Amino acid sequence: MKTTKYVEDLRSKSAAELNEELVAAKKELFNLRFQNATNQLDNTSRIKEVRRNIARIQGVITEKANSIA
Repeated sequence: MKTTKYVEDLRSKSAAELNEELVAAKKELFNLRFQNATNQLDNTSRIKEVRRNIARIQGVITEKANSIA
């Protein structure tokens, strides 16, 4: 499954790399929302996908933080 592979890839990254990925995903979400507001966005399902990816990244960050403590 595609999402399982994505999460496994996230788990192999360091905390700094995860934070960079999170920032990039949030920027992408902002741009998608801006395009949607100006009626320039063709694929509106991408917003939902990016939001879920942000949640996955945050989940892995929390998972790593809890395993250290």
